[in-house]
Amino acid sequence: MTFLRTNPRTNTRTAARLRLAALVALPVLTLSVGCGGGDGGTDAAEKTDAIADIPSTPAAGATKDADRPSAPPAGKSAFYDAQVKYVQCMRAKGGYKDFPDPTLSGYLDWDKINEIGSQPGRNEGIKGGRNGACVAELRDAMEAEPERDQQKSYESMLAHAKCMRDNGVSRFTNPTMSGGNAQPGGDPNPASPVIDTDSPAYKKAREACGSKLLDGLDGMQ
Repeated sequence: MTFLRTNPRTNTRTAARLRLAALVALPVLTLSVGCGGGDGGTDAAEKTDAIADIPSTPAAGATKDADRPSAPPAGKSAFYDAQVKYVQCMRAKGGYKDFPDPTLSGYLDWDKINEIGSQPGRNEGIKGGRNGACVAELRDAMEAEPERDQQKSYESMLAHAKCMRDNGVSRFTNPTMSGGNAQPGGDPNPASPVIDTDSPAYKKAREACGSKLLDGLDGMQ
């Protein structure tokens, strides 16, 4: 697949808003497991751990009494602080007392979030909290995300997509560039998934290819 080379550094707020829009509009591909079939070797079936879209109407933020995640590292960033507030809200109001701390870089630990969201009855609200309780905090965190080199992000996701196909997930699509920003690949039809993300073959490919993704991209593709 070809793409136009763009300015490798984009406006921080624009990139963050586009990243958030991708999260809100479609299930995160790591977590989205709506109807699956295909590449995992199983017939299409509705997944019980499909991740719901973030509600469009935000609710109030977390209270001061909420449990705070572990202390941030020295020289902590505004992004880390914003993620801490989001995690705090998810634990206090979002319905997920075991929502994991952000990593030291500020990004969320999608392996742990995926494990929580895959538990029966725990997928609703895994993004933004139940009833949208933490949507405002999620948006603030996305706005505070450090500026990315979009070309490097694209190349990372492209290498990951190729690795996934090489490891048996043949329908895993390449990322694209839109408005100078890297957009994730993955399931060719996210609204009605055709890749069985619960299958052993898919999980094995994810494990083999995880290192291809730059920090923070694992929750996007």
